[in-house]
Amino acid sequence: MKVLMVCLGNICRSPMAEGIFRQKALEKGIDLHVDSCGTANYHVGEHPHPPSVKTSGKHGVDISYLIGRQFSHYDFDKFDIILTMDQSNYQNVIALAQNQDGISKVKMILNYSYPKSNMNVPDPWYGEEQGYEDVFQLLDQAADDFFIAHFDE
Repeated sequence: MKVLMVCLGNICRSPMAEGIFRQKALEKGIDLHVDSCGTANYHVGEHPHPPSVKTSGKHGVDISYLIGRQFSHYDFDKFDIILTMDQSNYQNVIALAQNQDGISKVKMILNYSYPKSNMNVPDPWYGEEQGYEDVFQLLDQAADDFFIAHFDE
């Protein structure tokens, strides 16, 4: 299975989600390809935001080596599931879908923990360090619920 995480700039939420999902797949011995990207091109080629790296590292998840990239319509062909962090990302991604099959791959990540709620993962970019921890905890729980839903734990 191939899963893509999507946020706005690909330096805070989506790299944290990518790192969490990769770590959990490794620990569980599950063959899961995970990547992340942003809907905007603000941070293409950059590493994740330092507070994202620090918060993830505090939980044993290394995301320091990841490099930002922008979402492309080709991602619909490469990935089985595309997980967006908020409604804006969701709308931006489905706008690039060329058919219903592409749209059906796009899901809000927190719907795994809070079904049909379409809750947003808050963007911690402008907030305090605690915001990054809060986001990490939301994504960690969503990852656990994702693995239960797709790998029948």
